Amino acid sequence: MSAATSPLPAPSADALGCTAAKLHASQDLHAEGLQIYRRRSTDRHMGQVVTAASGRGHLVGIALTGGHARRLLHGRQGETHHFGPGSVYIRSFADDYRADLHSPFDFVLLELPPTLFDRSSAGHCGRRVAGLRTSTAADDPVLAALGRALLPALARPQEASPLFLGQMATVIQTHLIERHGDGLADAPAIGGLARRQERLAKEMLASRLDGGLSMGEIAEACGLSRSHFARAFRTSTGHSPTQWLQSQRVDAACALMAQSSRTLAEIAAACGFADQSHFTRVFRQLKGMAPNRWRQMR
Repeated sequence: MSAATSPLPAPSADALGCTAAKLHASQDLHAEGLQIYRRRSTDRHMGQVVTAASGRGHLVGIALTGGHARRLLHGRQGETHHFGPGSVYIRSFADDYRADLHSPFDFVLLELPPTLFDRSSAGHCGRRVAGLRTSTAADDPVLAALGRALLPALARPQEASPLFLGQMATVIQTHLIERHGDGLADAPAIGGLARRQERLAKEMLASRLDGGLSMGEIAEACGLSRSHFARAFRTSTGHSPTQWLQSQRVDAACALMAQSSRTLAEIAAACGFADQSHFTRVFRQLKGMAPNRWRQMR
């Protein structure tokens, strides 16, 4: 009688459910409440990624390259999603997760603890979010740019500036709450914009950092007069539309300074500033230092 054969041990998986032996890049970094990862594999047979439900919060993935496909499994059902460069997924760790990975991939991943939403959204126009909306292979060019800006720090974590990481964490958290926040529990401020109007106004402003949209056009899209829109926007956000737009321009400039060697004049033009002098003046007002100084400290 032959001896019973012992089952083979399961392949070792990392904290995100990936088979560690099949990863060709595995980089980790911590920044202001965010756990940041880069995971890359050229293996076309990565197999299944599995994580059991837990209270870890949310995971946000940003595809650095295109051509990746994964099949999300729900019981006996499944649905395949295709990722292009910059495609984003968001999922909650509160749910069991199983996915078959059909192709090579390269992702920056952000793990956000549940306490982050209490801290970050408490002062966010008086609103709180319960978490993030689930999304798969969605387009979010702002988040994609922020994810790419983290690559040098992931590659050389010992050289990463704590100031840069802290500012990037704040920008990422704010963007996620603004764009993907779920469960807004509190009513809009009296005299402010409805949430649909505020979201529309911010999306329109952010889509044209060059200021190509007039306040009249945005007010009309929200169904308001220009003067009513300006007052309501300030009531909801604490800032005028122009101030809010300037803040978005500065955030975009920070991402470009972190991920490229473009000159300040080129960055100023790309982010909608009149010229480098205008860029420097606004940047100093919002960040407390000149952009070249910020760039040196990152």
